[in-house]
Amino acid sequence: MFFKRLISGAVMLALTFVFIYFGGYALAVMLLFLSEVAFFELGRALKIFEGRQNALMIYGYIAVAAYYFVLSLIPGHQSAVLCAVLVIIGFLAIYVFSFPKYDSKNITSAVFSFLYAPVMLSFMLPTRQFEEGLFIVWMVYICSWGADTLAYCVGMLTGKTIGNHKMTPKLSPKKSIEGAVGGILGAALIAWLYAKFVLNNFAPGLAGKELEFAIIGGVGGAISMIGDLAASAIKRNEDIKDYGHLIPGHGGVMDRFDSVIITAPLIYILATLLLG
Repeated sequence: MFFKRLISGAVMLALTFVFIYFGGYALAVMLLFLSEVAFFELGRALKIFEGRQNALMIYGYIAVAAYYFVLSLIPGHQSAVLCAVLVIIGFLAIYVFSFPKYDSKNITSAVFSFLYAPVMLSFMLPTRQFEEGLFIVWMVYICSWGADTLAYCVGMLTGKTIGNHKMTPKLSPKKSIEGAVGGILGAALIAWLYAKFVLNNFAPGLAGKELEFAIIGGVGGAISMIGDLAASAIKRNEDIKDYGHLIPGHGGVMDRFDSVIITAPLIYILATLLLG
């Protein structure tokens, strides 16, 4: 199991590097694929896509594809907001003209599934399109996967020495306050080192921004934990173990990218505010 997770993780990292490096349409295709799968996984978990002739499911897949098509042609958060509003109007139209086939829970869950993964993940596109965006967009992964790894390591270490205090005992009993603090500080440290030794040498436009990147790393690391716990909360509410089995040893897209999804828009916002 460990080696399966390790191999699939290495493959994911390599593919991510390639798509982010080329950016543009290549990155859009990767995000579109992840978004379509995540939309399906959430819809299945929330039990809104049952039945072969499900208009919400069909419309959702088309809407996600159309959303990324428009966003690829017209970059920026303004086009993302406009497209998201139009998609929501479409869901409401289905609700009205097929009434009473779908109830309010079906519609709100479908809208939530669209906004949760496809829209939030899409913010990696405008982040990549920043000047020096190739280097900024990696903060999404530094914050999410870095914080998760260091939180686990610190939690294990403190648990064996001074003991741990549970952060969310009913939701995730294994996660501790000590681990969370370690993950946040660790993400900030990794971001500082990233700025110090990578950006200062390869991204002149971001040179001397160690403090800004440390702040982004710390805030992003904290928010990434909310994404992880939110995805876990949905699984507990719906009594499922994993969202899917697409990624060997990791589960589905929502299982592996839960923290990445919520971190992506935050990095865009923080980069806009702190890096100009």
